[in-house]
Amino acid sequence: LPADWVTLVSLLLPAAAAAVYKQWIPNTNFETASNWDKGRVPCASDVVHFEKNKAISVFVRSPHTLTAMYLPLDGEFVLASGAGFAASDGSWDPGCDSGATVSFTDAEHHAWFDPTLWQVVSPHGELRQGERIFSIDEERVPCHYDDVIFQPETSFRVNVDSSRQVIHLRSISVMGQELSSPEAWAGYLRGPSAPLQFHGNGTLQVTGTGCPDKSGCACGNAADGHRICAALLGTSGRQCPAPACRSPLQPLGHCCGICGATINLDFTPDFDLQKYRDRLVQDMLSQPKYAGVRMAISKVHKAQTFLGVIPRSSTPLIQIVLIDDGAGAQTGTTAEQLAAAIMEDIAQHGEALGISSGKVEVATSSTFSGQMGSHALSRITAGTVLGLLFGLLFLGGILFLYRKGKLRLPALRLSRSWDRAEDPASPAPASDRGFDNPMFDVEPPSAVPGEEMLQEMAPKDHQVFYLNPLYDASETET
Repeated sequence: LPADWVTLVSLLLPAAAAAVYKQWIPNTNFETASNWDKGRVPCASDVVHFEKNKAISVFVRSPHTLTAMYLPLDGEFVLASGAGFAASDGSWDPGCDSGATVSFTDAEHHAWFDPTLWQVVSPHGELRQGERIFSIDEERVPCHYDDVIFQPETSFRVNVDSSRQVIHLRSISVMGQELSSPEAWAGYLRGPSAPLQFHGNGTLQVTGTGCPDKSGCACGNAADGHRICAALLGTSGRQCPAPACRSPLQPLGHCCGICGATINLDFTPDFDLQKYRDRLVQDMLSQPKYAGVRMAISKVHKAQTFLGVIPRSSTPLIQIVLIDDGAGAQTGTTAEQLAAAIMEDIAQHGEALGISSGKVEVATSSTFSGQMGSHALSRITAGTVLGLLFGLLFLGGILFLYRKGKLRLPALRLSRSWDRAEDPASPAPASDRGFDNPMFDVEPPSAVPGEEMLQEMAPKDHQVFYLNPLYDASETET
């Protein structure tokens, strides 16, 4: 090959290796037994019933003989070669003697954001088996840069209700045809099948582009995280299973707590997510002592808040989630050991790998979750100390300038009530029987003998007066 072609191929390989293919599981095929309320495919003596007001697309693989069929007002049959329908002549069929009404089940509830309805496959649609990599719940649904596959020779109907107006994807394959450009997808949406296959308030948009950042791209499903968790927990009574550890960890983008370990990495522009994933798989997960450990690694965005309450921004980081197959007292212990090995590798080679810091938390059956170690701890401590020193220097500089007369500070005037509060309070006489009279702003005569004499001994120029609200001096003037 020419040198230019070799360079082009080498540039495309990382993008191809990072591509993730997610395949939709349910279908609306006529021959799928679970699509019928009787749990079987209709036969010659049956009457087939489709709900009148339910739009549907149905793929038919083979010919069928039926007694009668009620069709929907809005729908389509996609017929494979040789497929079709014929009316029964009433002759006895040894494999069909029920003569029942068989109804097509409702496909409206199949939601795009249901993780149980998707599976990760190879580019050709083969199911991946036995891999040590798993996905957090938000990433089990197609992400912004994923390729979506609807199996060839299948029909489907999917609800794309979303908190976002547009759901971005890299490509969509329908009926064996890959649509990988915005123009090709827009043309498909104008066809008759798309409205029967996709319904809901969301709009699917094919971009044809992969993740442009070698440090990885966030999945982009955070806005619909509540839909994902609701769909995932709907089959278990909307409650997460009880974890085997006493204080489970809560990874970002995951619906339930886990036992094991999580590692959060801060990275530099030199970090390559795909290369680092391969390094962990080949050098760590492949070791026999970590045989029972599974790993999820991806870029996520951690929300930042002001004073722990007000949302401020989000920070990208690389999240590694480790779980193992340990049970009982061994739950999470192998994952903890692998996390320690990863942190040790980061301490030795982090700078070369483009990792600036890392923090690990663990939760096993024998320990509460907590920070086991942090490669960034020294940086955080140093930053705190420097901040305190800077603050002290700043205050000292202000005090120095003030004493030299080069800086004026606004004088603080304390109120008289404050001054009085600082003076020792005189104890009130135990026999004080006075009360506040709203009509007279003066103390009533004391009932204690001797006090009257003290008042008469007061200086003559000390005048006592009051305002009588019932008396207006102006009325006496003539």
